[in-house]
Amino acid sequence: MAKARLKTAITGAVSAIALIAGAVSVQAQSFADTLVAAYSNSGLLEQNQALLRAADEDVAQSIATLRPVLNYVATADYADPIAPGGDSFSGSVGLQFSWLLTDFGASRLNIDLQKEIVLAAREGLRNVEQQVLFRAVQAYAGVLSNIALVELAENNVRVLDEQLRASRDRFEVGEVTRTDVSLSESRAAAARAQLAFDRGQLDQAREEYRAATGIEAGELSAPPGPPTFPSTEDAGLTIARQSQPLLRQAQRDVTVNEIGVRLAQARLRPSLSLSARATTSEDLNNSSGVGLQLSGPIYQGGQIASLIRQAQARRDAARGNLINTQFNVDQLVANAYVNLNVANSRITATEAQVAAAALALEGGREEQQLGARTTLDVLILEQEFFDAETDRVTALTDRFVAYYQILSSVGLLTVDNLGLNVPTYDVAAYYNSVQGAPTTYVSPQGEKLDQVLRALNRN
Repeated sequence: MAKARLKTAITGAVSAIALIAGAVSVQAQSFADTLVAAYSNSGLLEQNQALLRAADEDVAQSIATLRPVLNYVATADYADPIAPGGDSFSGSVGLQFSWLLTDFGASRLNIDLQKEIVLAAREGLRNVEQQVLFRAVQAYAGVLSNIALVELAENNVRVLDEQLRASRDRFEVGEVTRTDVSLSESRAAAARAQLAFDRGQLDQAREEYRAATGIEAGELSAPPGPPTFPSTEDAGLTIARQSQPLLRQAQRDVTVNEIGVRLAQARLRPSLSLSARATTSEDLNNSSGVGLQLSGPIYQGGQIASLIRQAQARRDAARGNLINTQFNVDQLVANAYVNLNVANSRITATEAQVAAAALALEGGREEQQLGARTTLDVLILEQEFFDAETDRVTALTDRFVAYYQILSSVGLLTVDNLGLNVPTYDVAAYYNSVQGAPTTYVSPQGEKLDQVLRALNRN
């Protein structure tokens, strides 16, 4: 009888742990399906894609400042006549033309600055992509882990309820005391409380899955094998220093602010503009003119000097942030490998713990039948077996998440690197369509832009 109960307990544990270990395979939502849904349904990604397009437009606007500007001007005036027969209405129509011939490099610097901002925004978008995918990894593992824990808790309730029934039967025949029955009742009640808690955790895990992916967590398939990742921490650090989006964005920010210093200094330079106008009035009185204008600062009350100092301070801040980001990235990589190593060690230890706890529980039950063990002794052994099973599920979950934590820390947790079958956002398509500052519906570039907008469903 005792062996049968123990066999039931072990069988339940193995089936629950298999969900995390990947020993079973069912037709259900796969891990890849989860990541694809997270990428496709992410409002955070959509937000940052739109912010990147806004940064692309800043490049177009900075280029437009170097081009001629043509405006029309129409005026109409009415005045009460002072003398009989006096004119009371006058009007004119004209064209105004202006063109910045040169500002001695200031506008070019602004174009370079806006381009660097775009490159920094692209790295920011890539970092958001990693955040979205890693959250989906955690949500997927969380659901499977909590399903396994609920199954373990349900099995524990069944075992302890059976233990309680056996204690009551033995009490009826005088083999145990009322204290033994009360101990069994206490442990059975505690097991039901743990089951209620685990079910609540599972419900929360399903809600997190829905928030992370945009879809409900149906029947999830077993996790896949480990992804390809740098085998050592040193290899991970080398890759991170080349591809980690947080670090690359910080590097771009330094360049942006270095250009910002030069742009602030360029405010001291003059600018040369060409202007022309042509007007005609209601009596066909025509006028026109062409002129050049050279202007530059003489005294601005210290504003330009302050802007230069401010730009230099922002550059220094960006350099400090780059150093800090480098340390943080190194720490992220190191922590990810530590978490993987800890998870592997815990799995080895908990496997031995589960095996030893199972043997101890089997022996304890047999010794209880012989009167060498009390009910409390057996209940303690059952709790140790349950705790060992729970620890192993947690360790397996931690190892699965640690794989993708490493990928995220080195900058490789992306749709392209994972080979997911999902249309990705092309960061260059919109930029290439607007960088020349096209006029929509007028130029060939504008027509190409319209096609891009239709593809994005944003026109």
